[in-house]
Amino acid sequence: MPSDQLISALSADTEGMRHLRRVPPRRSAHTDWPEWVPEEVRRALADNGIVQLWPHQAEAATRAYEGGDVVVATGTASGKSLAYLLPVLTEAANGSEGRSLYLAPTKALAADQARAVGEFDAPGLIPAIVDGDTPYEHRRWAQRFANLVFSNPDLVHHSILPRHRFWRSFLSNLKYVVVDECHIYRGVFGAHVALTLRRLLRLAEHYGSSPTVIAASATAADPAASLSTLTGRPAAQVTVDASPSPGASIALWEPETYEIEGEPQKASTLSETARMLAQLTRRGIRTLAFVPSRRGAEIVAAEARSRLGADPKADRIAAYRAGYLREHRRDLEADLREGRLLGVATTNALELGIDVTGLDAVILCGYPGRLASFWQQVGRAGRGETEALAIMLAKDDPLDTYLVHHPEAIFDKPVEASVCDPSNPYVLAGHLCLAAEELPLRESDLDKIPGSREVAEQLCEQKLLRRRPGGRYYWVGSERPEVTLRGSGPMGVDIAETSTGRLIGTVDAAASHRLVHRGALYLHQGESYVVDELDLDDGIALVHAAKPPWTTSAQEITHLEILSTREHREMGEVTMCLGEVEVTSAVISYQRRRIPGGEVIDTQALDLPPQTLKTVAVWWTVAPEAMPGISDLPGALHAAEHASIGLLPLIATCDRWDIGGLSTAAHPDTELPTVFVYDGHPGGAGFAEQAFRKWTDWLGATKGAIEACECKAGCPSCIQSPKCGNGNEPLDKTGSVRILDLVLAADDGEPPVVLHAATPVPAATEADEDLWPGDF
Repeated sequence: MPSDQLISALSADTEGMRHLRRVPPRRSAHTDWPEWVPEEVRRALADNGIVQLWPHQAEAATRAYEGGDVVVATGTASGKSLAYLLPVLTEAANGSEGRSLYLAPTKALAADQARAVGEFDAPGLIPAIVDGDTPYEHRRWAQRFANLVFSNPDLVHHSILPRHRFWRSFLSNLKYVVVDECHIYRGVFGAHVALTLRRLLRLAEHYGSSPTVIAASATAADPAASLSTLTGRPAAQVTVDASPSPGASIALWEPETYEIEGEPQKASTLSETARMLAQLTRRGIRTLAFVPSRRGAEIVAAEARSRLGADPKADRIAAYRAGYLREHRRDLEADLREGRLLGVATTNALELGIDVTGLDAVILCGYPGRLASFWQQVGRAGRGETEALAIMLAKDDPLDTYLVHHPEAIFDKPVEASVCDPSNPYVLAGHLCLAAEELPLRESDLDKIPGSREVAEQLCEQKLLRRRPGGRYYWVGSERPEVTLRGSGPMGVDIAETSTGRLIGTVDAAASHRLVHRGALYLHQGESYVVDELDLDDGIALVHAAKPPWTTSAQEITHLEILSTREHREMGEVTMCLGEVEVTSAVISYQRRRIPGGEVIDTQALDLPPQTLKTVAVWWTVAPEAMPGISDLPGALHAAEHASIGLLPLIATCDRWDIGGLSTAAHPDTELPTVFVYDGHPGGAGFAEQAFRKWTDWLGATKGAIEACECKAGCPSCIQSPKCGNGNEPLDKTGSVRILDLVLAADDGEPPVVLHAATPVPAATEADEDLWPGDF
């Protein structure tokens, strides 16, 4: 069915489309096989239907074959895999002892690539998967015999590098390192992966090899610079996409608005997503619906099935997310790939390059937080010859509302660069300790990363490293330092049925306090469970199946302490600061809310330990005498905090779930009305620093978004937050605008005063919610 007809059908119940953009189709171009590709490799590829190359594949593969690091950054379904496969298959076909290591951000993607490569009858190729599900004896076999190992950075970090002597033969013959979906490696997570890759390349050099790095990326700004940041080596980029594309119609959609007691309210974005998913599935349109949370994906799938009622197609709708058992995930991937599933509500777990050829439509339940993710998700449809349909439904959120009314911020803005900083001292300290434990650090090793020497000297003062007279640094700690790439990561909490002990799923430890506390309602593939007990020591939540007429929401309290101020700007009665803070939060209770009305039934107390986060924050204070006439000062500050968190992704490479905030009419450390916005990652991720550097743009957009909203007293489109621990109370919309006016008017144009640099502390981080690799 043409996109116009589909959009018309979806608009039958509501006129919500705000903008429609057509992406024209693109013709393909072809080129000859490079002379260096052996005939037997060409035959193996031809047997699988690959008889010609697109120019970007040939260019990237040839650069890699000639020994130069290269990244191919083209659109989805543009055959990036062949760019790394050609030199790898050639190495195997030539009978050399060269080995290759493929790294993906998730186990699912690595398994999917291994499945695809397994379909080639490639001469000399001996592939193997090495991840957390691989038995010990299979790992030992891969160490000795495999010449193409599929894995992930976590497994390299936790298993290969600490046991590098067992992998000596593999490392000494390492010819290629493939880094797939490298745009994922950004922020603190990206810094961790960059330092892991550098440790890998360092050990390979120690064992006598000099592997070439071949990377694949979604469309990104300056991908060569991003790869160079990950590896510390120069790289070339290939960005001209010569593959065919059927084109797409991309609609920006705002859910229907209705009034309750004179206040405009928007229909639930989850409900609208479920409605569209059900309608497209009913018409046989293969559709992915990207939903920002695991719980949301479960709700959308269940409601879409319910809307189809007795229609047999209801059984062809499912949810997909992290936390499912490995076998369940693989079955869902196969059902989607082979067309048995028509509709899937998924988190960002399916944003990456798992082969799902044949999708017709994509629904985005809210802006995913980054343009790179937006285009990656949109590109999951239209992989055949039929024009794709993509719809972004705006959440009731300041940023989403802004974007659907300012489409140029999506369509006329360049994609962000994948920014990460391996010299971040919070991250670097731990990896220097690990590198020294693996192999003593040389002066030349420290010269490769700015600030390494200073961090190493501080680690010596902490008696973690010792510098010998020859200039080398040795690890002298009692135990190997613990550094995880993704925070609490996969070592999380198992979810099991109380009566049978059957394992249902998992959740990472950091989120367990909110998602599987005692009494919580937990959703899994449309089935609901009530949590009987959360045992944090044993890492298990016991649940029983139930269908109560209520849902639950955790209530949280937060305390923030300023540890130090790096920079500040004093502008009369307003001061803007950047520095280190410690955030302590605790889930103290949960509310049960009636379905579907949302009325609070009761509040139950919880006794869970607090969680502590040392991070970086931007904060601003205003002298009380500058704000006479603001009757509800706490409400005004709280509203300004919420709105500023919602608009920060406009100027920083983050989404609102990467950051947190706190506001108070008199903070103990400043003794003034203060608003804090902090990075939600240990050690900081650079978001607060970007806010400090561009604070006038940031707060100016915040003020404009609040003023432009049509509501009277505040709504989710302007000052209410979906993750507020205080239930969005108190809030004062008018007061927030007045305070932001005062702050913006104070800009004096002077540069900030720098007080001190960051202090290194080994730290971990968290990545996007569903990009966990599993148990490595």
